[in-house]
Amino acid sequence: MRSLRMFFALVVVFMVPASLAHAQGTEPASTTGGSASGGATKEEVNQLRGEVAAQRQTIEELKALVEKLAAGKTLATDNSSAQIRPVSDAVTEETNSPPLNASGQGTAHLMNTVLMQPDSAILAALVEQAKAAAEAKKEASPTAGWNGEHFFLRSSDGNFTLMPVGYLNAQYTFYKGDGAPPDTFAITRARFGMQGNYGKQLDYSFLFETASTLTIRDAYMDFKPWSGFKIMAGQYKVPFSMEVGTGDTAVEFYNRSIIQVLYPDAGGGFRAPGIDVHGDLSQGRAQYWVGLFNGQGLLTAGTTNEPEVVGRLRFTPWKLSKSTAVKELSFGGSIEHSRSKGLVAAEQSFSGVLSDGTYTFFPQFRINGGIERYNGFFSWLKGPLGIRGEYAHLLQKRNHIGSLAPGGVGFNTLPGVVGNGAYVAATYLLTGEREPENALPRVKHPLIGPNSPGESGAPGWGAFAVRARYSWLEGRARGITCNANTIPACPITPGIVPTYSDHTDQFTVGLNWYLNYWVLAKSDFNINRLKDPSVQGIMPRNYYVFLEGFQFRF
Repeated sequence: MRSLRMFFALVVVFMVPASLAHAQGTEPASTTGGSASGGATKEEVNQLRGEVAAQRQTIEELKALVEKLAAGKTLATDNSSAQIRPVSDAVTEETNSPPLNASGQGTAHLMNTVLMQPDSAILAALVEQAKAAAEAKKEASPTAGWNGEHFFLRSSDGNFTLMPVGYLNAQYTFYKGDGAPPDTFAITRARFGMQGNYGKQLDYSFLFETASTLTIRDAYMDFKPWSGFKIMAGQYKVPFSMEVGTGDTAVEFYNRSIIQVLYPDAGGGFRAPGIDVHGDLSQGRAQYWVGLFNGQGLLTAGTTNEPEVVGRLRFTPWKLSKSTAVKELSFGGSIEHSRSKGLVAAEQSFSGVLSDGTYTFFPQFRINGGIERYNGFFSWLKGPLGIRGEYAHLLQKRNHIGSLAPGGVGFNTLPGVVGNGAYVAATYLLTGEREPENALPRVKHPLIGPNSPGESGAPGWGAFAVRARYSWLEGRARGITCNANTIPACPITPGIVPTYSDHTDQFTVGLNWYLNYWVLAKSDFNINRLKDPSVQGIMPRNYYVFLEGFQFRF
């Protein structure tokens, strides 16, 4: 800026004296006696005003030129730029002399100027100052406000951002069927926290559950030095299932499918303390996750010296294709291995309670030994349509646990507990919005509140989506007959461990009404079919469940 000020000072120094010279030049001769007159004629005053106006115009043009230089929009040829200086050194003395008027007297005029080449060092300094000013203007951003989706606080340099976040889910559930629970209203989620970034390579999140007891749900940091290699550590969702990987506020059905009981850490919100490495490869066509976790749920220490190991791969091979038919087709799979400690920690097999709480289709058993999980999934999105599916398999071993099983004796090893399940779901946005991969749709015409980020449509009735899902689940725990004639470790008196093999499935249809991007009303109707009951006295029958839910987030 100092160089620019010097530049203007030089211009004024060379131009202002010209005006003064005109005012103090030789006076015109008197018409009577040729003596000097004390005042200027009207013509001279008008001429002076015209010249002053011309000089002002020249100064404005010079200002515009300097502003272009400061913005980096004007580049000089041959590492040079124009500078204005008097031509007194380039013309003769007669040329510099004031011209004579009709009376023979001299009058002062603005001196002629020419464009000269400046020093390259001065030019370089000007360019650097202009770049610095442009960068400072570019980096300047609001330190607090609304970014279109969340409120935020940001440091002046933009390196630290904090966003308060939260969401609330409430539901009323109606049951119909013999032995079904009573109708009930519940606040299922009331979670609040904050998220943001520290620098460009470190994200963080803290989320607390307040619906029941105050509990930490998420507390992690995600270090992202490269797109293909990122490290996340803390407590967060174990990266195993596509369904669980969907954000809690973006799950389109009110409850996840009934096969959720087969996923890791299902009893702890699918979360556990741990660390993983993940990243995007080949411009997002492939993604991977490899992690180690406690495997016992929220804020719970491990019970063995063998951590829960999880690996997951996801492929979107035609992500960059121009064909909309396959552009958003993805598929992949996951594996998980961990170990239970039933003899000391009294750990049990997966829970057989349905996701809507209607009944328990399969009992729990004491487990001890290795745990293995396998998963496969796919999703296909095209405009307002989304189709997703997933399969899960679980094996929980019962090594040396015979005496802890009904009818078991000694430390005999029993067959493991097996769970299998799958679902397929379809959603369709009736109002034309695009079905997102892992987010809420951008409502084009909200009923209330502001527009969705990136949308500017007129107010309307919001967005509507219809959806349907079918899921099935089975549990097996094969028994044995402990007889000394067949198993030497068994006593003479036989012991019989019964076999359990139970099945259930669920049909779900529903309607979502997105009042805007942040407020959602859900209506679900479930038909639960208990095919092979695990509880004595209950016959196979159907149960009907209607859930009306409401979600608000910020």
